[in-house]
Amino acid sequence: MAHFSNPDHVNPVQWQQAQGVARQTCARFFRDGGAPEDALKAFGLSAGEITGLDWSRAVDAIAQTLCSAPQRRAA
Repeated sequence: MAHFSNPDHVNPVQWQQAQGVARQTCARFFRDGGAPEDALKAFGLSAGEITGLDWSRAVDAIAQTLCSAPQRRAA
């Protein structure tokens, strides 16, 4: 997964909102002594998918997850 600035397939307003939520979430993990991996786990992401994981990349990965289309659930 690469570092995202503003993906072309995402509404810019939605991306900014997702970035804000992701930053706030990561700030809480950081404040409580957590690591970027902990923030990713809270959103069901794996840290192994991201090379050179730091807080900035964690924020982008979380924002991308928030902007992705919801998956259908089987009945």
